[in-house]
Amino acid sequence: MIQLSNIKKVYRTKTIETIALSKVNLHINKGEFVAVMGPSGCGKSTLLNIMGLLDSPTAGAISIDGQAVVEFNNKKLAAFRNQKLGFIFQSYHLINDLSVVDNVELPLLYRNGVSGSERRRKALEALEKVGLSARTKHYPNQLSGGQRQRVAIARAIVGNPEVILADEPTGNLDSQMGEEVMNIMLHLNKTDGTTIIMVTHDESMAKKTQRIIRFFDGQQIN
Repeated sequence: MIQLSNIKKVYRTKTIETIALSKVNLHINKGEFVAVMGPSGCGKSTLLNIMGLLDSPTAGAISIDGQAVVEFNNKKLAAFRNQKLGFIFQSYHLINDLSVVDNVELPLLYRNGVSGSERRRKALEALEKVGLSARTKHYPNQLSGGQRQRVAIARAIVGNPEVILADEPTGNLDSQMGEEVMNIMLHLNKTDGTTIIMVTHDESMAKKTQRIIRFFDGQQIN
């Protein structure tokens, strides 16, 4: 599903050059649930941003679902990202002025040919999957952290993406809420066959996945 070949990412200022990733060769199979672990600053989030087409590598090649995405222009990248990928962030990234169901609908606003009624139907189905059917008219600040993260998961899956990229999805949650969010992702992986790549510091959560990839100083060490 995702193939990274000799990926390098360098951030430069006038006086400093920082190598965030170096010589990364990684293959994620379709339907896999993979955890990415390593100390802070080792390049985990940079890796996730590159796989999610939110950032581009300094060197190397990326293939997603058999397509060489580094050759895409910005418009094609945005369309491909919207169709194929879903994102879950540690800090939820919900819009407080929108209701829960309106937040979940957002990715579908950027898809051609999806009517308002179809957006609403898909959003309600996604919220049902994460157990929040009774909270559709609430606003993010009326929800607990675990509920907000479930809204974020519903938003990530509303467009039926083939890949979900999750950056510390349980990092802001207590252990019980973290377990609930993790179980939802495990169910999505097992039932829907969604490929999931999760960055985490939590070893207990990582051990629930099918494979753990470890990074140190911008390089994969296993």
